Amino acid sequence: MQVDWKFAPCKYRCGAVNLRDKNAVQEPRKEDNRPKRRHTFLRIDSWIDSTVWNAGFRLAEWWEETTIFFRRFRMRGWKRALFEVLGETATWGTAGSVLMLALALPAFEETKGNWRAQSDFAVTFLDRYGSEIGHRGIIHEDSVPIDELPDHLIKAVLATEDRRFFDHWGIDFLGLARAMTENARAGGVVQGGSTLTQQLAKNLFLSNERTIERKIKEAFLAVWLECNLSKKEILRLYLDRAYMGGGTFGAAAAAQFYFGKAITDVNLAESAMLAGLFKAPARYAPHVNLPAARGRANEVLTNMVQGGLMTEGQVIAARLTPATVIDRAQVKAPDFFLDWAFDEVQRIAAPFAQHSLIVRTTIDMGLQHAAEDSVESSLRQYGESYNVKQGALVMVENGGAVRAMVGGRDYGESQFNRATRALRQPGSSFKVYTYAAAMEKGMTPETVVVDAPITWRGWSPQNYARKYAGRVTLMNALARSINTVPVRLAKDKLGTEIIAATAKRMGVETPIRTDKTMPLGTSEVTVLDQATAYAVFPAGGLQSRRHGISQILNYDGDILYDFGRDAPPARRVLSEQAISSMNRILTQIPVIGTARRAALDNGIVTGGKTGTTQAYRDAWFIGFTGDYTTAVWFGNDDYTSTDEMTGGSLPAMTFKRLMDYAEQGIEHRAIPGIDNPLPDATKEPEAVADAKPDENALPPLVRPRSLSAEVTRLLKAIGATFEKASPLKAPDKSSGRVAVLDTPTDNPPNPVTTSATSN
Repeated sequence: MQVDWKFAPCKYRCGAVNLRDKNAVQEPRKEDNRPKRRHTFLRIDSWIDSTVWNAGFRLAEWWEETTIFFRRFRMRGWKRALFEVLGETATWGTAGSVLMLALALPAFEETKGNWRAQSDFAVTFLDRYGSEIGHRGIIHEDSVPIDELPDHLIKAVLATEDRRFFDHWGIDFLGLARAMTENARAGGVVQGGSTLTQQLAKNLFLSNERTIERKIKEAFLAVWLECNLSKKEILRLYLDRAYMGGGTFGAAAAAQFYFGKAITDVNLAESAMLAGLFKAPARYAPHVNLPAARGRANEVLTNMVQGGLMTEGQVIAARLTPATVIDRAQVKAPDFFLDWAFDEVQRIAAPFAQHSLIVRTTIDMGLQHAAEDSVESSLRQYGESYNVKQGALVMVENGGAVRAMVGGRDYGESQFNRATRALRQPGSSFKVYTYAAAMEKGMTPETVVVDAPITWRGWSPQNYARKYAGRVTLMNALARSINTVPVRLAKDKLGTEIIAATAKRMGVETPIRTDKTMPLGTSEVTVLDQATAYAVFPAGGLQSRRHGISQILNYDGDILYDFGRDAPPARRVLSEQAISSMNRILTQIPVIGTARRAALDNGIVTGGKTGTTQAYRDAWFIGFTGDYTTAVWFGNDDYTSTDEMTGGSLPAMTFKRLMDYAEQGIEHRAIPGIDNPLPDATKEPEAVADAKPDENALPPLVRPRSLSAEVTRLLKAIGATFEKASPLKAPDKSSGRVAVLDTPTDNPPNPVTTSATSN
């Protein structure tokens, strides 16, 4: 049988029967029960295709129906413009809300700690000699409840600080708009828009630094306070925490200080005077400027009448009979130091059961007043010509005791402590850490390096004069503040990690960035950091052990903490070889380097380093003698540039003015590792080379001397003898003799008897 294969049935073409093999035995084909995979895949593919097509078709139908539906709401003319504006407003408002929430996250971090901790302490501070210098803290239970305060005091505060206090939720947009309008009319800031809650947020969590970041935090924290506290609690905290001048915090303390009476007993005139202090406590403090305080109180009374809280008839008596204050001597409290010391007390005394404490500090009020005078006189005389408005200073005695601290020009105007909290670029004053690390590696002041153009990671630093000196010694490189040398040392010899570790070991507590520009001082530090670290040089390479608290006592006289007893001993942080090399270099900078205006009179050897940052935003001088280390900074809070002020100008002159005062009438200590460290008392001091006296300089400060250096040494020796002397035992009445024991032990030696004195 012939088969046409082209038209053969499927079973033949598929090989079910082999017709070409005539002898083949045909057997019935068994049924294959396995699933046909290709058919399954085809069904899946078909389902996906149909599903996707149907979904797309239905989506298109929905979109068309939606479009047709919304065409009914299409606006034309002025209505369309209105809705476009509303739509854009909603879009940008949503984006802005997300952005503001992101910016608010740092603000909420401030609330994680125990922000009420200040109310757990009541501290009386003494200076190094035991004289009272101020108070900090308030016991929460002892603060006066709002319901017990005089009604006219509450009205005076609200009329002046926040008339809509009970009508807003932390931010008063109506009050802000009104303040902006008044300021625009006056062409300056004459009215503030911050609410009382915002001011409390600033007092509790933030500083007085004028930045956008701080204002954003303040706004969100104000809302947070409104959500977590009642209006009465907010008002009470505000009255308890606000600075009121004269070193007092809180209305209750101010009433006692100015009027000698409890806050519950103040009259309307006194309440108006207290309410006027919140704006500018230093300017309107009645014990400093009583006429200004009374004028401000009269403004408060006017605010009460304009706000509808009182009538003119009710306040007329207070106008005619203004408040009088207790006649107090004008003793300026070291408020910046006390704020820092109070933080230290809370850290040290946290485990103590008693929080009503007496604290003996390290501050020397004579040096403190001289430091304040030095900073203020420099700003008053040269501030306008250099376009600089702020300064800060820290003085540390050899051994670590902080003797003076100036955190700003006016504590009443701004309580932000620029000595401990402001992070500023140190400029060339940071180079000492690079050189110290190099000396630890075995280099010496005579080691020769190349001052030439250098490129590191795409960065090419230049020297101040845009010139290069070629081969120079490390001494000349640091004395002349050459920029390429520390960068070359960091690149080829040290690395930025070693430099950062050296700075941290010497006492810089602020985190240090280790980028390529760090050797030239681009990583921010505080004035306190610089004073602490530089104090290692006169300490011979040992830790300076910076501290502001000598003793903490309770009111029973028990010593709860003593620095000499409880603080760990100083560790060595730089080798003797490195210290000797660094001191040899640093003591030449006031002689042949950039700090010639810092050289002291009377031949006292001085070491130190200047620092000037980019665009003249910051100017530093940190210097030391064998007795004291002082760090000085000048700049502007808003980071605007000064008028080409360098570290060798105003900071160096301020250092000299203070240190000339501090070194008078004391027994001088030597700077270790240098030749002729002490002045020769038999010779007249030589003029510093190339140092030109400033004809406009203020007269030097004169330190009062009650005792000569010789008498002081003798009294110290007598005091040391008494401390080492054996204690006296109670008189033995039977023998009429007094027994003396060397030291109390379990098995005391035989007592040594002495004759008792009788009349």
